[in-house]
Amino acid sequence: MKAELKAGLRHTLSLRIDESLTVPQVSSAFAGFEEMPPVFATAFMVGFIEWACIEALRPFLDLNERTVGTHVDVSHVAATPVGMTATAEIELIAVEGRKLRFKVRCSDEAGLIGEGFHERAVIDRGKFMQRLSEKAARASISVS
Repeated sequence: MKAELKAGLRHTLSLRIDESLTVPQVSSAFAGFEEMPPVFATAFMVGFIEWACIEALRPFLDLNERTVGTHVDVSHVAATPVGMTATAEIELIAVEGRKLRFKVRCSDEAGLIGEGFHERAVIDRGKFMQRLSEKAARASISVS
């Protein structure tokens, strides 16, 4: 992680909402989602927030580093229909060693759809994948 990474970093991403980002599309593994209204899914909004943070951090990470989400505290206060554009605005508000805390806000053309806080941790990808493989081996599964 580069020393230039400091609180105050801001980043904005926008995303046009299509059918693939709606509640019925979240996962067939979760019964009942197919019956829900076709609006921007909370799960995908959280992923969108994570993506904005990942993109903001990219220039500040070494080649072997990535970030992983460790905490999400975000409201989802308004529905966004297919065809509208969602915008995620993130601000890095704290850097504590490898722990990063963001203030986040999502909106669409009509206004606020969600806001809160998100935390990420900087990891060494190789070490992380090694620990993951060891955990999987203890459970007798393979990791790719």
